[in-house]
Amino acid sequence: MDRSVAAPAVRGGVFALWRSDIRPTLALGLPIAGAQLAQMAINTTDVVMVGWLGAVELAAMVLAFNLYILFWLFGMGIIQAVIPLAAKARGERQPRELRRAVRMGFWVVAAYTLPVMVALWHTEAILLALGQKPELASLASSYMRVMMFSFGPSLMQMAIRNFVTVLEKAQVVLWATVAGALVNAALDYLLIFGHFGAPRLGMVGAGIASVATSLSTLLILVIYVMRDRKLRRYAVFGRLWRADWPAFHQILKLGWPIGVTLVLEVALFSGSSMMMGWIGTVQLAAHGIALQIASITFMVPLGIGQAGMIRVGLAAGQKDDAAVGRAGWVSFAIALAFMGSTALAMWTAPEALVSLFLDQRNLQSADVLAIGSTFLLVAALFQIFDGAQVVGGSVLRGLSDTRVPMVIAIAGYWLFGAVLSYGLAFVAGLGGIGIWWGLASGLAFVALASIYRFGNRRRFGLV
Repeated sequence: MDRSVAAPAVRGGVFALWRSDIRPTLALGLPIAGAQLAQMAINTTDVVMVGWLGAVELAAMVLAFNLYILFWLFGMGIIQAVIPLAAKARGERQPRELRRAVRMGFWVVAAYTLPVMVALWHTEAILLALGQKPELASLASSYMRVMMFSFGPSLMQMAIRNFVTVLEKAQVVLWATVAGALVNAALDYLLIFGHFGAPRLGMVGAGIASVATSLSTLLILVIYVMRDRKLRRYAVFGRLWRADWPAFHQILKLGWPIGVTLVLEVALFSGSSMMMGWIGTVQLAAHGIALQIASITFMVPLGIGQAGMIRVGLAAGQKDDAAVGRAGWVSFAIALAFMGSTALAMWTAPEALVSLFLDQRNLQSADVLAIGSTFLLVAALFQIFDGAQVVGGSVLRGLSDTRVPMVIAIAGYWLFGAVLSYGLAFVAGLGGIGIWWGLASGLAFVALASIYRFGNRRRFGLV
């Protein structure tokens, strides 16, 4: 029996009871955030080292990666449905149901990966149809035809990550991802440039490094699950050949709205970059720096949100609505406290933050610094809403509520955020700063709607 599920005995009244939720939320959330930062390091290493090959190679890689990530995010969203299902089963002390969810998560990954790999194999045709230059499309395809073999292992890795975090073993996720980042950096250096006697493979070398990184990280997680006494007894790798169609369909039913939501969010920011490019190159560069700073800080509320999803799911499985509320509101509080501190840094020292990304010898750096610093002043407010909306979506998923949050995201990101960004930038004439006000407004809509829905979860029949 998993005795760690039981609610802790807490002395000291209501305040102590709420405070007792903070430590386990941080214990789960911070390693997840660290793993996300390590994953960012992997992607950044690829971009930097391929960038040393030349602008054409970098552009081709960016095209290929943007296509890859759209498919990957949708798959990650589907497989994220394992978290609320497994957490609820754990809260109900139903190890068989937990095992069913995890096993069929593996099946979903396999079923999704096969058609995606067929599509990725035809990257050149897809990019040509989208109007890209033949030279770039050909280079992107040569990279993708290697890179695509990381798709299945990386999603399978996510399925195992979901399992081990539900069982509160998030530290291994962090260390496995850090190990993967080190493997990726070493192989990039060897295979892209041909150092220490290795063949000089250029972009193909970066693809091989990505495949090896995904496989090595997956192997670490599999070995850990098989050797850890607490995880091993769930036997999630046993009888994998046996289909469990009800569990399979349940994952798809819960997961596809999550996938759509994730893709819509990324598409919003990609669209904002496109609009910024219409304004000017300097504005686009400043926008990219501001988004990069916001993306780094976003990893912490993203991790806290996933911790909140797990803890809400556990409490829902125990039929304890008070614990559901504490798990959710504590996650909001931690995320907002962190994002509030980063917002303060952006508000008080925007020039110092932007200058970290600039070469002061470049003649355009002064213009980028001035515009980027202005964007960060709006990003300070943006931070608060971004943290709240990611936690809001996560804790609702912990209650297996995915379709209405998807509708909220469609309305907030596109009917509100994207439309307002365009209107403020080009109709009202505010330029780049108008795009940032539009983004902040869209995130605010999603955040407030999610908070309202979670706060009224009984009224909406979620508990």
